[in-house]
Amino acid sequence: MSDDKSLEEFATEGEVIQEITTLSRQLGKTRTERDVLKAQVRELEADLDQAEIRSQLFTQLAGHTYKSPAWLTRKPKKSSGVVCTILSDTHFDEVVRPEEIGYRNEYNRKIAVDRLKTYFQKIILLTKDYITGVNYEGCVLFLGGDIFSGDIHEELSETNEDTMLASVIFWTEQITAGINLLAEHFDYVHIPCVVGNHGRRTRKPRHKLRAKDNFDWFLSKTLEQRFIGSKKVTFDVAAGADLMVDVQDTTYLLTHGDQAKGGGGIGGIWPPLMRMVARKRNNADFDYMVLGHFHQLIMAPSSGFLLNGSLKGYDEYAAIGNFAFEAPQQALWINVPEKGILWQTSLLVDD
Repeated sequence: MSDDKSLEEFATEGEVIQEITTLSRQLGKTRTERDVLKAQVRELEADLDQAEIRSQLFTQLAGHTYKSPAWLTRKPKKSSGVVCTILSDTHFDEVVRPEEIGYRNEYNRKIAVDRLKTYFQKIILLTKDYITGVNYEGCVLFLGGDIFSGDIHEELSETNEDTMLASVIFWTEQITAGINLLAEHFDYVHIPCVVGNHGRRTRKPRHKLRAKDNFDWFLSKTLEQRFIGSKKVTFDVAAGADLMVDVQDTTYLLTHGDQAKGGGGIGGIWPPLMRMVARKRNNADFDYMVLGHFHQLIMAPSSGFLLNGSLKGYDEYAAIGNFAFEAPQQALWINVPEKGILWQTSLLVDD
């Protein structure tokens, strides 16, 4: 019959159907691959947006130039003075367990918050209520580094209370509150900043990019951003290891202190510190060197230096090294014209 198809026609139709089926499958596969590629493109675009945001942030943070505040360099008034203090070696978010050090100290985030509050409150209490006869022109808050415990040692990474980025966010808020408290009680607050060794992002110390590859620097620049436009609060964030700070007619050199080596022999920490003062004066003209790092408070202006204590206090390193116990404390002093450091004391923060 004429309507009947030949075997060849059936075979041809079968090949066509098979080819259509294959093409349909390939089309489906191509569409799936297209959708996957579109999703990957969206992810890459999002990553690029985040990278651009981060790039703009770091450019903004690093781009500000420093201009010395006029109140620090103008001719001082009669009976005027400047309150000076250093906040360093806080080692925020490190955990010190009392049972490991004979119950001589304990440290964690909650305790650190309380000690930081006590530190700022005592600055106000001592200078406003106990020291009379001085017209304070303002306050200089030296940030001396080792603000964070950091991840430079494996044991710290394993036992710290939080990650570094989370620590920066949390402690930015706490320190901002302290600076605001100072600004409520003093006409001006100036904050010079250097980095320590615990804030670095690498396990081994590096000389290149010492400051900008350090979480202390990032914290300082983040704090600076909080007060942009303020007429009362100013910052000077060092790009290197040291920073010169003029307070009235006195010049301070602020550094962390990890450049001083030794301290375990006869004379203790004094010989390394005296050598460091002498070497620094080969390249800079200053009256006093302000530093931390050693967790010992030694205020020796006649010898040219002020060594800060630690907010953290006694820890496992000190106990195993058989170092003498030292209470958690920070340094406070008053600078006056022509005489420099008039009065000095320690701020005990574990009350």
